[in-house]
Amino acid sequence: MGRLYILKRLLAILILLSTSFIGKGQSWKFYRHEVRIGVGASNFLGELGGANAIGTNGIKDLEFSMTRPSVEIDYAYKIIPTLKAKSHLLYGRLKGDDALTTEPFRNNRNLSFRSPIVEFGLQLEVYPFGEKIGHMYRLRGAKGKNWSYYSPYITGGVAAFYFNPRAKYPVDGKYYSLQQLGTEGQNQPGGPAKYKRLGICLPIGIGLNYAMNKHISIGFQVSGRLTFTDYIDDVSGVYFDNATILANQGAVAAYFADPSKHDPTLLSYSGGDPTRPGYQRGDRSDNDSYMFAIFSINYRFLKGKFVLPKF
Repeated sequence: MGRLYILKRLLAILILLSTSFIGKGQSWKFYRHEVRIGVGASNFLGELGGANAIGTNGIKDLEFSMTRPSVEIDYAYKIIPTLKAKSHLLYGRLKGDDALTTEPFRNNRNLSFRSPIVEFGLQLEVYPFGEKIGHMYRLRGAKGKNWSYYSPYITGGVAAFYFNPRAKYPVDGKYYSLQQLGTEGQNQPGGPAKYKRLGICLPIGIGLNYAMNKHISIGFQVSGRLTFTDYIDDVSGVYFDNATILANQGAVAAYFADPSKHDPTLLSYSGGDPTRPGYQRGDRSDNDSYMFAIFSINYRFLKGKFVLPKF
């Protein structure tokens, strides 16, 4: 009887452990749906402002003083333990100003802008080590390793976004939408086509989640946007004849087309006024980009119940 009793107990323990491992391996299916609310910062990488050198539209051109607030709402669905699909709606603001750089030609150009960014997109999140959700049960005194609550991931996807560059006219103090003014001759005969204020971008980033419990986690993500437009700041091509813009569009359009300081020390470098018609105003070879840093609180919904069998 003693041996039989011990064998029954060992069998019960083995069944319990095996069931526990199986349950743990499948428990992610009960926490597939997740919503997130985030706040953070946005920043612009483009022709305006940036480093005290020729612009690159890269991280070197990050101007921290131009950082602006952003908010985000997400819905995520876990496909497998290491992969999530996510939709996001994001609002941020971007700003750039040539007055912040000491690079002579950019500072002389004297352009500035601000723009809202409204973005909706789909992304995939890859968790190389799986996603941790902490202890399955709240046992008094149970302690897990600190790293067991952290879940790093990489993310990428595609999104559509709306932008509208605006700038302040010093005469009346009002802000004007630059796309409508055709600052590079878009409204003039022989000028370039007017750009659209809707674009496509590719979000790419990294993130880290920390599990507070089975339902709630907090997260931090840094991501950049590769875009297919060079007009987020309204600057891309060359200067158009400003006398023509003045005659056809008026003083406001003419000012925003060329508000330069006309620094006389630059004349010898460029063989004349660097803002004369046909000379470089932006850089068509390098599209604009922008980035976000978001802190979020995340809530996982429990589907049904997950209970281990009792013995």
